[in-house]
Amino acid sequence: MNPVVRTKLSIMMFLNFFVWGAWFVTLATYLSAGLKFEPSAIAAAYSTTNWGAIISPFFIGMIADRFFSAERVLGVMHLMGAAVLYYAAGITDSGVLFWVLVVYAMCYMPSLALTNAISFHQMEAPEKQFPGIRVWGTLGWIAAGLSISMLGIKEASSAPLMLAAGASVFMGLFCFVLPNTPPKSRGKKVTVSDVLGLDALGLLKDPSFAFFILTSLFICIPLAFYYTYANMFFNELGMTNVAGKMTMGQMSEVFFMLLLPLMLKRLGVKKTLLIGMFAWFLRYSLFAYGNADNLAFMLYTGILLHGICYDFFFVTAMIYVDNEAPLKIRASAQGFFAFISYGVGMVIGNKVAGMVGDMFTTTAADGTKVHAWTSIWLVPCAMAFVVMVLFVLFFKERPPVSHENGGEGQA
Repeated sequence: MNPVVRTKLSIMMFLNFFVWGAWFVTLATYLSAGLKFEPSAIAAAYSTTNWGAIISPFFIGMIADRFFSAERVLGVMHLMGAAVLYYAAGITDSGVLFWVLVVYAMCYMPSLALTNAISFHQMEAPEKQFPGIRVWGTLGWIAAGLSISMLGIKEASSAPLMLAAGASVFMGLFCFVLPNTPPKSRGKKVTVSDVLGLDALGLLKDPSFAFFILTSLFICIPLAFYYTYANMFFNELGMTNVAGKMTMGQMSEVFFMLLLPLMLKRLGVKKTLLIGMFAWFLRYSLFAYGNADNLAFMLYTGILLHGICYDFFFVTAMIYVDNEAPLKIRASAQGFFAFISYGVGMVIGNKVAGMVGDMFTTTAADGTKVHAWTSIWLVPCAMAFVVMVLFVLFFKERPPVSHENGGEGQA
């Protein structure tokens, strides 16, 4: 790959995830401590990205892939998103903010597929070249958290939203110097089935694959608790520079991503997935009983477990789907998995997180929200444990099947 092109793609990934990391991590602290929102309203705000994940495939498949170059669509969406984030920073009504963030999610979430499409279009060997480009996205997320801490930006304010808006403007302008990526489906008929990956429904005939899909759906319910409440939790316990410290999770993600191939070779898919699920159970146990004083190590361990939680479950899941699906529907299978997990599963998860948060929250005389954090964290802890036990009992792993030349795979 041309070094200039590689550099541009790396900057693209860095900026794209910097934008997301700049506002997403600290939003709950701002909504709770700054605007006094109820937990259900905070969870609803976080669910907007998942609604965006459900909606964005329609935008990408029906419009962007057929009519416009990917880099131009990406640039326009980021510039529009910057304006929406700037507007969101001044909103104090929870209902209005929800719908504004839905609009923003519709601008931002397509960028995840668009940046991948732009990258793959320039690569001769994506399986070798893409990881080195994608890792800059993780570094961008880390840089966003460190920037908030190093610049002294108050997390319980709208300043992180403003930082993200500014970065989005820069990203939007930068997109217009990216390599040209013409629409891949110009002149082709694209159906709703193509967009949602419904061609992969035939894989559900296999009981193990069907149970894997259900597991992916249910594990995303406890997953939502971390993204919704972790930053707010750490701030309320008195931890300082929380956004920066939470980037340790992304740092561990890089390490465990490198370790993953060895784990899959030694342990196989089922045991690796189980380690990922156990990490969620352990993380929430540590959060439930840790504190910012003599048990602070429990909180930091929980943060560092992010690499295992994400890589050993979600990345392994993507590999499993790729192995199970015949070549001709492999892309559809990945789209279906993403729709079920990051879309439907996380929407349900945020709804449940909001209900649980409301149940264990009281309001002090001065209007401050008081959260019973041990009780809140034990709920996703129990959920992760139940999913893990059911997975042990009902999921049957089989050796991967070669699908070269469009083979039909498992019946």
